[in-house]
Amino acid sequence: MNNLRNIRIDTATGTAYVEAGASLGEFYYKIIKSSNVHGFPAGLCPTLGIGGHFSGGGYGHMIRKFGLSVDHIIDAQVVDYQGRILNRKSMGEDLFWAIRGGGGANFAVVLSYTVKLVPVPETVTVFNVQRFLADNLTDVVYKWQSVMKDIDENLFIRLLLQPANDPKNPNNLTVGVTFISHFLGDAKTLVNLLNTELPELGIKKEDCQELSWSKALLFWLNYDTESPLEVLLNRTLNVNYLKRKSDYVQTPIEKQHLELLWKKIIQLGKSGLVFNSYGGRMNEIADTATPFPHRKGNLFKIQYSISWKEEGQETDDKNVGILREMYEFMTPYVSQNPRGAFLNYRDIDIGVTQNWTYKEGEVYGKKYFMGNFDRLVKIKSMVDPHNFFRYEQSIPIGDYYM
Repeated sequence: MNNLRNIRIDTATGTAYVEAGASLGEFYYKIIKSSNVHGFPAGLCPTLGIGGHFSGGGYGHMIRKFGLSVDHIIDAQVVDYQGRILNRKSMGEDLFWAIRGGGGANFAVVLSYTVKLVPVPETVTVFNVQRFLADNLTDVVYKWQSVMKDIDENLFIRLLLQPANDPKNPNNLTVGVTFISHFLGDAKTLVNLLNTELPELGIKKEDCQELSWSKALLFWLNYDTESPLEVLLNRTLNVNYLKRKSDYVQTPIEKQHLELLWKKIIQLGKSGLVFNSYGGRMNEIADTATPFPHRKGNLFKIQYSISWKEEGQETDDKNVGILREMYEFMTPYVSQNPRGAFLNYRDIDIGVTQNWTYKEGEVYGKKYFMGNFDRLVKIKSMVDPHNFFRYEQSIPIGDYYM
């Protein structure tokens, strides 16, 4: 896919053509170079490949305003198991539905997408502030859970929860939560909004930066906002080993349970959690509009995260074990029956298939796709009846087709 990296931006129609081998950074670079009033609601890792990110339901910091990347795909090109190159019209609406969040590797090889760009304002406001246990942290996080589902959809706030040295006593380990915000508007409006809806966070205007959308993107990608845009073209990922897991939270975690979470974070000493706020546009799009089902009713998504550089099976087992322990600890506080999971954080812990049967596939399939799983099985059975496209967590062919 490395050679499939063409990108064409059409500002007159507000659309873009992007091939599946391009990275998100390359795509953003082309958009920014073409327009200062267009953006796209996709991810915040510039080295991510477009093909996998889009087909798995990729999201970013404009999720509450515009939903997911897949909500803006208007055409695509794929190669099916017979070697035919198909577009939306020739592949049909069933397959077109399936590749927008059901994983391209299940049905065909996705070559390219045509997407609708979204409008962005001249001024975007961001902040990055950290609070510790001594800063009334429990009250802030508890309130954040309830507020974000209904707050102005122009606002997104991500929380990074991790062990940290206590700033007042560096020898003690505490919990630090970093609040990272993206607001499609000016700082004064944002501060007034948060002083009304989330005063516990204590945001002041001096905490905020007013930037263009492109510079705000650099901020979110952990680049200096004065960096040349060419940094977006870097396709090298500087991570040796990692493990990710996911969950969805549908009712606020009570204060006493947050207190237990803080103790667990300190006890484990390494893993991190990322809370991504939902609500807004995500409450308005039907669960069945695309294969991605985790829409209305979810307050936020959790990403469990651990990374390491050392080699060796013992080190791998230790780090993965830490993350699994945190995931197990969170069981009472997250979605149930099934316990939801995000496809793009591929997690073989939740189930794998060896024989590609429906019974094996539904174990992980209904966690990723909930009520959309059976429709994906029917489409798979029609468009790939010989199960040419398969892997350890692929969509199976329905038993009634065998």
